[in-house]
Amino acid sequence: MAHVEPARPHRTQNWHLTKPSARGRHGIVVSQNREAAEAGVAILESGGNAADAAVAACFALAALEPWNSGLGGIGFAVVLKAGETRAQVVDFGPVAPHRADPADYPLTGAMKKDLFTWPEVEGDRNIHGPLSFCIPSSVAGYARLKEEFGSSLPLAELLAPAIALAKRGLPQDWYTTLKVASSASVLRLYQESARIYLPGGLPPVPPYQGTPGFFPLGELHTTLERLAKAGLSDFYTGETGRLLVQDIAEAGGVVDMRDLEACAATVREAPVIEWRGTHLLHTAGGLTAAPTLAEVVEGMAGTKASKDGPDAAWFAKLSTVMRQAYRSRLEGLGAAQAAAQEPGDTCTTHLTVVDGEGNLVAVTTTLLSSMGSRVVLPRTGVLMNNGMMWFDPRPGSANAIAPGARPLCNMCPVVVTPKDGSWPRMAVGASGGRRILASVYQTLAWSLDFGMDVDDVAHQPRIDVSGPDSASADLRLPADVLAALEAAGPLAIVEHSVLPINFACPNFIRVDRDGAEGCSDVVSPWSAAVAATA
Repeated sequence: MAHVEPARPHRTQNWHLTKPSARGRHGIVVSQNREAAEAGVAILESGGNAADAAVAACFALAALEPWNSGLGGIGFAVVLKAGETRAQVVDFGPVAPHRADPADYPLTGAMKKDLFTWPEVEGDRNIHGPLSFCIPSSVAGYARLKEEFGSSLPLAELLAPAIALAKRGLPQDWYTTLKVASSASVLRLYQESARIYLPGGLPPVPPYQGTPGFFPLGELHTTLERLAKAGLSDFYTGETGRLLVQDIAEAGGVVDMRDLEACAATVREAPVIEWRGTHLLHTAGGLTAAPTLAEVVEGMAGTKASKDGPDAAWFAKLSTVMRQAYRSRLEGLGAAQAAAQEPGDTCTTHLTVVDGEGNLVAVTTTLLSSMGSRVVLPRTGVLMNNGMMWFDPRPGSANAIAPGARPLCNMCPVVVTPKDGSWPRMAVGASGGRRILASVYQTLAWSLDFGMDVDDVAHQPRIDVSGPDSASADLRLPADVLAALEAAGPLAIVEHSVLPINFACPNFIRVDRDGAEGCSDVVSPWSAAVAATA
């Protein structure tokens, strides 16, 4: 029988995209939003270090990319000091509130088939609304990052860019319209969210001509100003915390002052994965994607790296190894029996930072779904996460809802060092739910195994494996690669586009003693790598 080429999808983007990389000796910030990267660079140029710049950029993102992260989110950071060879983790990952009760999430008897195939909960109350909140730990994480690794630069200076951006408002451009419209059907259910993001009941649209304006973000700027004056602990034990709890209680949520007062980010030595006997991957470990990354690294250990780049055999092997790694991951959740999966279409953000001394920070932070719970708390302007969606809603199941429980998540910030402690070093990460792992692995492999430069790594078409049953491939890959992938298992050939989002959004920095270079995701329209000039 004649070989039939797999069908290629309709193309929505008939262009060749390139993304400029950044190079410099005084530091680089890479973010999914250029203005956030610029906020971090301003801190570097004011005498701050990589941790300071990361904190400034993370707060700025709350006003620039509210669908991805913010004060109501969670995350992880991996930090490597320039003079050290072992990185540390700042863990501010998801934790269920102490009053979380499985009985609050009655099942309908159907299966949910969008982000999860968990059993469906009545009213989707684990997906949006006040009962979907995990404890918001991002501010605690940023505070710990500043305390443990930052310079003496005042907190108020780190928050100044975010305050200015929150006062200005969110850019009312086509990408904002796209992201808001994607969540509009649920945003409209919550009064403050609808007031901010759906003026006149519809998503905002840019003018037909001229330049887009900006629209306000409620009380977010007031909250940021209060934190700048009172300190970040105010979010948990002060006036801000009191306002948060008041709004949550009135909305019908269970996160309370006890949860906020107990919220604390932890710092520990980063678990490492050995890469080919030459490098160490410093990871966030634990309940992140790091254990699955270790399995993929082991599974690919004997695979030959051609000097001409990844070939058909390499991609086919990677798809096979990753499907098996996901099978192991999901079986560990008890997921094989229930066809349960982790979220794939999450909206997360990642940023990488290096300063002029060579200190490296990789931060991944998220609200989980696009716009998280879709609930903006009116007294603070904080958009809350929907982290309860990470849990299996069946009582007594693996990864079940329980007071103070921590779910498995997909984040995978990584710092890379040569095993002998030398240079160059890297910081890598991505957003994109289950797609993060494949993106991070390929970024690492192309740099460490194939010796690609930063621009080639950033622009190389990828595959994605987000579960045990199939793979996706960028339609730009050569025909022989697509054929080998199809022979290796079920394959979907897809476009790497702004929307639908078929691949994760990585960014990374490579730093040597004489300078650094970095690049952001090519397809993300707002993403950028920005170098400090002094």
